[in-house]
Amino acid sequence: MQLRKSRAGWLVAAVATLALVAAACSSDGGGDSSDGGGGEIVVSGSSTVEPITSLVAEQFNAENPDVGISVDGPGTGDGFELFCNGETDISDASRPIKDEEIEACEEAGVEYVELLVGIDGLTVLTSPDNDAVECLDIAGIYALVGPESTGFGSWSDASELAAALGSAYGDDFPDEDLVITGPGEESGTYDTFVELTIEELAEEQGLADEEIATRPDYTSSPNDNVIVEGIQGSDHSFGWVGYAFFVNNEDGLAAIAVEDEAGECVEPTDETIATGAYPLSRPLFIYVNTARAAENPALAEFVDFYMGDDGLAAVADAGYVQLTPEEWSATGETWASS
Repeated sequence: MQLRKSRAGWLVAAVATLALVAAACSSDGGGDSSDGGGGEIVVSGSSTVEPITSLVAEQFNAENPDVGISVDGPGTGDGFELFCNGETDISDASRPIKDEEIEACEEAGVEYVELLVGIDGLTVLTSPDNDAVECLDIAGIYALVGPESTGFGSWSDASELAAALGSAYGDDFPDEDLVITGPGEESGTYDTFVELTIEELAEEQGLADEEIATRPDYTSSPNDNVIVEGIQGSDHSFGWVGYAFFVNNEDGLAAIAVEDEAGECVEPTDETIATGAYPLSRPLFIYVNTARAAENPALAEFVDFYMGDDGLAAVADAGYVQLTPEEWSATGETWASS
């Protein structure tokens, strides 16, 4: 059962489906500093990508203090709503833009370019005190947080469903409270989690499209730091965030390995995420309003800077996995030709 794209697959898809438009937006990709003319740049979207963009903005502002840059992270979905309404210049995204969002941008006349900037491993977490659960397969994850698990108050409540779905891990679920904290529906991390761990099994279970979602009865937040605190706050917690939020809070969290198609338990690491061996690897993007970039030199210069060495370094500094030099060069070329 194919539950994820390989890294090569989604990298090819990311390049092949770029939403390029005929807008004049010059770029030399060299990260040159601004001429001091000032300007305003508004960025919103993914809370996962926000730390990367914030680092790039901080470094850009060190050389261009007259440029005002606002960066926030209400979630990928909320970010695209603002972007396609023309309210922001750049939309950070932890998933590709959806068809309905493409249509919204088209209806509003918002032209954009999609730029792949890094790789994340959606990290499934528990408390370090929960030593009963060290690895899960997709069926086991579904049994805990899929739509059919609504109302399960303990880990062991999910054991029967896990077994029925063919999971090898349900018998190990402890008879302890299942306290779930995760992203809400406004989040690209939520969307990706549903796509990778819920969607296919839900379809096999005969659920309708509107039922393909996580269970609704858990604590959700658009703020990844709040999610981390929630997972840390219970001895038998369960949740999921982007890899950087695990790395930056590793002392109080335990990553649950995820079984791959060969039946091997794969932990999220820089290497397994970079190669796509970790089953919940995913691409990270920024979307740039190309008409705004043509009109606003500060915005074009900021994206130039983002596509340079400083942007590449910011991906790693934020705790995510960098693209290879060849992949980063391809992203720069996509921007330069937009």
